Order: sequence, then C-alpha cells, then structure tokens
Amino acid sequence: MKNKAITDREVDFAKWYTDVVRAAKLADYSSVKGCCILEPNGYALWEKMQSVLDGMFKKTGHQNVYMPMFIPENLMNKEAELIEGFAPEVAWVTQGGKNVLDERLIIRPTSETLFSDYYALKVKSYRDLPKLYNQWCNVVRWEKETRPFLRTREFLWQEGHTVHETAKEAEEETIRMLNIYKKFFEEYLAIPVITGRKTEKEKFAGAEYTYTVEALMYNGVALQSGTSHYFGQKFSKAYDIKFLNRNNTLEYVYQTSWGVTTRMIGGLIMVHSDENGLVLPPKIAPRQVVIVPIGDDEEVLNLCKNILNKLNDVNIVTFMDTTEKSPGFKFAEHEVNGIPVRIEVGKRDLENNKITLARRDTREKIVVDKDCDIVKEVENLLNDIQNNLYDRALKRRNELTYECTTLEEIEKIMNTKPGFVKAMWCGDEACELKMKEIRGTKSRCILENEKPISDKCVVCGKKAKHLVVWGIQY
Repeated sequence: MKNKAITDREVDFAKWYTDVVRAAKLADYSSVKGCCILEPNGYALWEKMQSVLDGMFKKTGHQNVYMPMFIPENLMNKEAELIEGFAPEVAWVTQGGKNVLDERLIIRPTSETLFSDYYALKVKSYRDLPKLYNQWCNVVRWEKETRPFLRTREFLWQEGHTVHETAKEAEEETIRMLNIYKKFFEEYLAIPVITGRKTEKEKFAGAEYTYTVEALMYNGVALQSGTSHYFGQKFSKAYDIKFLNRNNTLEYVYQTSWGVTTRMIGGLIMVHSDENGLVLPPKIAPRQVVIVPIGDDEEVLNLCKNILNKLNDVNIVTFMDTTEKSPGFKFAEHEVNGIPVRIEVGKRDLENNKITLARRDTREKIVVDKDCDIVKEVENLLNDIQNNLYDRALKRRNELTYECTTLEEIEKIMNTKPGFVKAMWCGDEACELKMKEIRGTKSRCILENEKPISDKCVVCGKKAKHLVVWGIQY
C-alpha cells in the first residue's frame, strides 16, 4: 500500500521530493528565508557521508583544517575571475555591533582566498610541499530559488585546497580527487555517475579547468554532484604564493580545489526513493537494520535482543523498536525513513520456528528459520540491496541516455522524456547558448575518452571538436 502522505512521483516529481524530505524527517523549513533545518535523520546521513569521505581523504594524505567564515573584501578582489563569478551570490557583513566596518566582509561562498592567503605565509621552500588540506564547514550563497538540499542559501560541504611543487603533481591530484568522488558515489551511494571536463563557459571561476561528477535523477534531470578544479598558478600569482624550488630560484606553486556538499542527500533521494518514502543504500544508511518485536512476549523480546547483539557485534548498525506503537505503524515509519532491512519477530512466528526479514528496496518479505545464521542472512541481504540499488539506477540512467545528431532530436527528448544526451560540439560558446534555448539544456561535461558519434557539431554543423553530455540541470 502506498504512503498517503507522499505524492506520486510520476504525477508531480517536485512535490514528491519535498514530501519525502518532510515525511522522512530529513529537513524542514526555517524562519530564515532560503535556509533549512537539518533534522536528526538528515544530519545523520551527512555525518555518515562525512565519515566515509573523511576516511578516504586521510588515506590519501589529506589533513583537516578550519578557516574563518569571513573574508575581507580586499582579499577577494585579488582574483578578478573569482569575484566576478560569485558577485551575484555574495552575502556582505557591513556592520559589527553598532559600528560600521571600515572594510566590508564577505561570508564565505568558497575559501580559495583564505587558503591562498594562508599558503603565501606558510610556504617558503619545495620542502614545505605539497600541502594537502581540507575543511568541513558551511558556506553562504544568496540563491534566488531554494529547495532543501539542492539549493539553499547556507549549506554544508567539504572543500579541499592543495598546493604543489609541479603542475604534474597538481593535475594528478585533480584527477585523484575526482576518482575518489566517483568511487564514493558508485560504491557507497549506489549512484552511477559520469565524469568529465567542464567547458570553458561552465568551469569554476578562476580555474584553468574543472572536472565534474554528473548524476542523473529518476526524472531525467542532471545533478552536478561534485567538482575538482585545477588552478595552475592563477591563484598563486594573484596571492603571491612563491617557494624556493630545487634550483634555488623562486617559483609560484600549483594549486587545486575540490568539493562536495549536502546536495548529495538530494541526489540520494531523487535516484533511489519511492512513493513510500526514503530508500537508502546500506553502506550509507546511518541505521541499517531495525528489529520490531510484535507483542511483549518474553521469548520474543529475548530473541530480538539476541539478534540485536549479534548484528551490532559485527558492526551492522541495528536498533530495536520497543515504542508503544502498533506493528503496522512501526513498519510504515521505518519504511518511510529508509531503513534497509526490517526484522519482524512475533509469538506466532516463533511457534513455527520462523522470523521475517523485510527489505526496503523491493518491499519483499523473506521468511527464515529462527535458528539460522542471522548475521550471514543479514549480511547477504544488505549486499544484495546495495547491488540492486546500483543496478536499478544504472538501468534507469542507461534508458534515459541518448545519442543525437540533430537539434530536433534533442528538442523532442528534452520536451518528452529528458535525460543525458550525447552529442557532438564544435567548441563555440554560441552553440552552447543556442542549446540552452531548449528548456535550459546545458553542457554537463566533455567526454574525453569516448568514440565520437559523428564529425559535425549538432548545433551549427561545423567540424566537431568534442563529444559532450548535455542535460537539464537542477
């Protein structure tokens, strides 16, 4: 039976998304316009994502730091492209207490300026390099239209900022972090992604080039899910970050920047969830198993406690629901919250030496012997759910990925059943802008290692330079 509090996603996807966010108690609207409250379920997801990614960063030698949230205007102005790119979204502090500030402060939309200013003081020699720093923090961007997790004026993220001795090292770092993001999305979030290089028009302001992680939502709309930027020496020249190289001469460092945000939670919802609420891949679920005893029979409760201890002992995060609610209410509540596996134990089940496992992804119920190896049963089930969610998302993405050689084909797709469109491009920005006239279709990324599908630009018909993935975006 469908959850009555959640709109059918085939009828109104935007309303469905908001319904899931609120029904699963992930986030709620606040009195601060454009900002959301992350509720315990939503913040627990972010903590889990943060924990996994933080471990992946540290395995590759990165360390966490924390920079101030305020940026003096003079610092931001040192890099012209950056300030121009972020100017429409910048929030300013002009007064402290009762006093007007001598210099305006920006509430950080990103932290390249502060990291660069810091590195200019700390880096003196090639022996000081590389510096592989990351910070977990909040940022503010004054968005006009907001939606929980996808676009809010304040959001949480991580931003890595590294400095290197050579261009080669910095470029390798850019690709390494892109691949870490890809691994995280596919292996933990069970979301298949496309990675590639952004066009000049779509790259990060101030970068030499940008690589992106692009995911396709259930409704065929693209979500830019993470980015990794190579800065070269643009910022080091603007902020005078010099070091004494191995030839004993001064040289500018080479820099990178990379980041992902709480937007990943929005992506997770829109790829996997359904009309009954949240669906979570087990590897990223803060709570993986819930045990629901039916009734208060002592034998039932003892078995539930035994199962609880066995699963938690092998780090399968499990809890038991002993609240005074009906079994049906509990089932629906844990389903809407996306708990991957539910174990039901009742007196009648025990009389038949059985217990029931319910999987969230397919809502299938599996009856097993009460004396089975419950750890093995649950481990196998969690692995199967993880794989099924990835395979299901990959199948959906493949169904909504098209190859086109004419604008008419693209227009028909975007107006009927949108998705990723692979089409050739000449490299001219005018053709990018022409493509945008089709429901705001934008280049998602340039595919660098795929075979061209033709030799002509899909827009102007001139000689093509790149195979590009195009799509409507959030």
